[in-house]
Amino acid sequence: MNTIGKILALTTFGESHGSAMGGILDGMPAGVAVDLDELQRFVDRRRTGQSAGSSTRDERDRVEVLSGIWQGKTLGTPIGFVVRNTDARSTDYDEIARCYRPNHADFTWDAKYGLRDPRGGGRASARETVARVVAGGIAVQALQRLGITISASVDAQSCVTPPADGDTLGGIIECTVKGVPAGLGEPVFGKLHAQLAAAMMSIPSVHGFEYGDGFDMAGKRGSEVMDLFVKRPDGSIGTSTNHSGGIQGGISNGEDIVMRIAFKPVPTLMQPVPTLYREGNPVVLHPRGRHDACVLPRALPIVESMAAIVILDNYLIRKTNVL
Repeated sequence: MNTIGKILALTTFGESHGSAMGGILDGMPAGVAVDLDELQRFVDRRRTGQSAGSSTRDERDRVEVLSGIWQGKTLGTPIGFVVRNTDARSTDYDEIARCYRPNHADFTWDAKYGLRDPRGGGRASARETVARVVAGGIAVQALQRLGITISASVDAQSCVTPPADGDTLGGIIECTVKGVPAGLGEPVFGKLHAQLAAAMMSIPSVHGFEYGDGFDMAGKRGSEVMDLFVKRPDGSIGTSTNHSGGIQGGISNGEDIVMRIAFKPVPTLMQPVPTLYREGNPVVLHPRGRHDACVLPRALPIVESMAAIVILDNYLIRKTNVL
């Protein structure tokens, strides 16, 4: 389960304190122009040190493309890439190797595998998302050439200024995809909103997803959320409102796709936390290491990347369904 996508498939690899993070993006058509400088700028948006409360781990996140792109264009072959880890500090996790951090994956990974890499959380670390952003940055460029754009922003009511007492914050990111043609999505179990939800929920710390009016619809009457059809000046069919968030029956309807993604507070607190050793004995954990106090600013390109991978994959699937 380290792969997402059907035709456009991304497989990621690497652990937080291993030698590198990386991925293989397969299924990208040949001849797609990729600006590697633009790609690096996209990946740089995820880097630390650009917002209050950001981790002080100073990874340069330089993208090394190993295959699949030549002279600025995709070859139609697998795009292999790595992002090397250059600022890991594994000694910060010596105590964590012996106990379980609350709200982390430490206990559950032990329960599943019988062992885990405690250095920075291993593969459960959000460090893994750098590979998603590389692949997503390539997909974003491909979508732009199709007239499809993706933009994520922090919800206005979400605070990104961390508390001074070592506590942490969560919040909500809004993401809008514009220019999506009608007809993307695969009923019954491949509904577009289901694929987007799965992609977003796979991001570390995400605990909620909604599209369109989402949970607010549950308290409304049908007449209040009816997206009536209209004929546009260019002769195309659209809707007068967008309560459905651009997806109906699991298939895009040509309107903007609008999503909201809820992130829980970062589980690592910079204050003493009671927990248990692996043997079950109590201990007070004094966390060390370098961690975000709020992930929202750095999560923006991650959300955009996951949306781009899903939308481009479904665009390619649609091409195989229509002669």
